[in-house]
Amino acid sequence: MANKTCPVCNTAEIISGKWTLLVIRDLAEGCSRFCELERSLEGISPRTLSLRLRALEAEGIVERRTYPEVPPRVEYRLTPKGDALVPLIEEMRNYGRDWLQNGNGHDAGPPRHHAIAGSVSAPHPTAS
Repeated sequence: MANKTCPVCNTAEIISGKWTLLVIRDLAEGCSRFCELERSLEGISPRTLSLRLRALEAEGIVERRTYPEVPPRVEYRLTPKGDALVPLIEEMRNYGRDWLQNGNGHDAGPPRHHAIAGSVSAPHPTAS
């Protein structure tokens, strides 16, 4: 069972569902309609997209806005809580670009120093 007091565990619990990060990534570009998200997330079923959007809405990450038109128009956008996840996605994009996109990543990527709470900052093991 995940540690309920661990912020990393709690965040992972929210964003770890299949397609969830990609939905957030696409909504980071601005508001979108359901059909636009469905097109941009090639391979997602309408049911799965609907479930992900509802779960993100329940977490306060996505806002659903319905316009009183015929036919009804529904748009989705990130809330401030959702916007706060965008830097995480940007770092994942950087990681993928630096470490995964160009082969196996053994010699890729810039050396960086990381500080994790309660540990000593040290250079990346491949840095020389």
